[in-house]
This record gives sequence, C-alpha cells and structure tokens, in this order.
Amino acid sequence: MQIYKVGGAVRDRLLGRPVSDIDWLVVGATVEQMQALGYRPVGADFPVFIHPHTGEEYALARTERKSGRGYGGFTFHASPEVTLEEDLIRRDLTINAMAEDEHGTLCDPYNGKADLDQRILRHVSPAFAEDPLRVLRVARFAARYAPLGFHVADATLELMRQISASGELQALTAERSWKEIERALMEDQPQVFIQVLRDCNALNELMPELDALLDKPGADPLAALQHAAQAQLALSVRWACLLHGLDDLNQVKALNQRFKAPRECQELAALVAEHQSLCHRAQTLSAVALLNLLQKFDVYRRPQRFEDFIAACEMDARGRWENQAYPQADYLRGAASVAKGVDVKGLVDKGLTGQALGEALKDERLKALQAYQDRA
Repeated sequence: MQIYKVGGAVRDRLLGRPVSDIDWLVVGATVEQMQALGYRPVGADFPVFIHPHTGEEYALARTERKSGRGYGGFTFHASPEVTLEEDLIRRDLTINAMAEDEHGTLCDPYNGKADLDQRILRHVSPAFAEDPLRVLRVARFAARYAPLGFHVADATLELMRQISASGELQALTAERSWKEIERALMEDQPQVFIQVLRDCNALNELMPELDALLDKPGADPLAALQHAAQAQLALSVRWACLLHGLDDLNQVKALNQRFKAPRECQELAALVAEHQSLCHRAQTLSAVALLNLLQKFDVYRRPQRFEDFIAACEMDARGRWENQAYPQADYLRGAASVAKGVDVKGLVDKGLTGQALGEALKDERLKALQAYQDRA
C-alpha cells in the first residue's frame, strides 16, 4: 500500500498558494484492508474512506469509463492493480494530475509541473471530453489563476468546443452547474470564467440570454462583475451584476430557475434588472417614486437587500462610466435613513391602527422625503 498527496494540494503548494484541503490517494489496497485499518467508507458506490483520526478523505486508485450522459455517467473500477499513473490520467488538467509520495517526491507523469511553470491549463488525455462538467471547471480554474497569467491551451479549448456542440452540457444538473458557477463568481476575476465559456461556445448552450447580451452595446455585465469582485461584494451582488443588462425580466427569472440559484440571488437579480434605471436617476425621482422604491425593497425590515441593490447598480455604473463618481448611492442611503427615521410610535400613541396607521405613516414618510430632497 502506498499513499500519495494528489491534485490541488500539490498544485497550490508548487504555486506558493495556501493549501486548505488535501486529497489523499491510496494505491495497492483493497476495501477490506482499508476497513481493517479503521478507515470508514463514504457511500456505497465510490471507493472513498475517512481516516480514523484526522477525518481526511482517502480514495482508492481507480479507473473510469463512460457509461452514460452527463457528469454522473461513469462506471468506476477500483482495485489494488490500478497504478498511480492510471488513476492520474483520468483527471481533468495536467496541473491537477500530480502527486507527492510520503517523502515529498513529486510524481508527475503528465508534465503538470511544466504546464504550471508555463501557466497553461491543458487537458491530460482525450478522455477529458467525456465529462461535460469539465468545461465549467476549466473556465473556473481560468478565473482563479488569471491573476497569475494562466490561459487555456488551444487544444483543450477545442475539446471544450466539441463538448459544447455535443449537447452534453444539457445533461448537467442544475445543482452541479450552480456549484461551479457560484465558486467561479467568487474568484478575483470572475469575468474570465464567463469569457472562457463564451470562447468555447458553452455560454450559448448554458446561458444563451447572457451570450446574446454580450453582443449588444450599452450595459457591460462583465465589467460590472469585475468591479463587484474588486469590491469583494457578496455572491448575490455578483450574480445580479452579471444579469443586470437583460431587458426582459422573464429572461432573468429563466436563468434563476435554470440553475436553481439561491433565493437571495434570485430576488436581487430580478430587482436590479427591474429597478436599476431608477437607481441611476435617483436624484430626479419624485418623493412618491422614491417612497415607492423604498417600499418595494422593504427597507424597514430588509435593509441589506436595498444596500446590495445600490451596490450592484454602482458596479454597473462603474462598468459604463469608468472613474466617475456615483452620488446616487449616498443619496438613496440617505433617503432610506430618512424614511426609516419616521416616528411610528408617535402615530400609534395617537390611537391610529390598521389602514389609518398605514396611510398616516405613508404621509409622514412622504413629508420627510420631500424635506430631504429640498435639503439635497
């Protein structure tokens, strides 16, 4: 039995990046041997075990063959006869197909170190094209390592185009696709993820609405997304920035549902697409329109959602009008503060309830907003 450190831990150590999770590979062992040593199996269909003391995952060396469509359409074979090289060749990229033995010696049968040094994302073997999820994974790695100068190899990009043309991307589950999208959006340069998907024609397969938008003049979702990443904004803001330029709200809803985006992402993306124009011309709105906007966002109970809306609109503005100030942000924050500052208790103390209280509260908030506009 031989145990190797594999994949991302080896790659990131060589890049000088922090190593968080470590994947371990066991060569020359059986399921029975692992269990006899105290390792606990994970699931019934996959030869992965939990270390009895560290809780880390150890996988038996395995081969795989295509047996169906999509990410899950594979049959795995694990046995003591499977070699390290046979296990590593089934991996996606050469930089992820390196291993280290117990002495720290690098095992690199597919020249991952050379590609690491040359900043190339290259597939390990033609079997790369059997797994459609790898299109999303490679695009995500391109976004992650873009600051280091990495790019996708031409031959790998061509295989990704073949996958896009095959229809296999349609077999990916919404949950698995969203997991890759979410991780990619939270990288420092998430716009690279979208651009790589577009370069291999995958964006047209997965998000045709967004692909068409990128050909239109005006709103620049990739620039807005890049600014959101630079400002280290939340996932929901980044998703809203990506979709904000879609003219048809039904397209936003369709994309939300297609990938089963989290509720807060769905809500913010729809609200930004519908109301961003009001944010951009906030200082020209009447007090009534301003109050309606605040009411729409329920700023009294959900202030963070309104703050996220303002942030997404500001990122859009930065994408459109580079280096220009965006006073609308502080203006709307001030308006929200004024509306929330109206004394509800005083109205209740006057005996107002129900609809009468609601109307009186609306009137007081309008007066407060009109006074705020007069001062602004």
